[in-house]
Amino acid sequence: MVNRAALILKLKKPFVQWINETKPDKESPEVTAAEVNRERTVYLLNDLDAEGLDEWIALNCANLFASELEDWCEDESLWPQNRDMKLFKKWFAPECHPVLIDAGVGPIFEDEAPLQ
Repeated sequence: MVNRAALILKLKKPFVQWINETKPDKESPEVTAAEVNRERTVYLLNDLDAEGLDEWIALNCANLFASELEDWCEDESLWPQNRDMKLFKKWFAPECHPVLIDAGVGPIFEDEAPLQ
């Protein structure tokens, strides 16, 4: 077992609508919530309870938002301007998984700086 929790942000309807509005290829079919939530980023956090998770999300809301938006559109001028917790709750459904078992072989390497 690993002393971490896994956070997955499922994208809600408003985020999916934003994806479809901002995609450069307007001729391609619109994406659905099922499609965009098929493969999600997993954020590893220190082991947290539910209260700690809410606090961690509030502290990292801007970074989480930026990370998720950048996956779909690198043009920051198209991003929503007021990316606060109220909008976060409308756009994301956080799922926290507190039990992680590392079944891999070999060491884990960090490629980028972690969120706080």
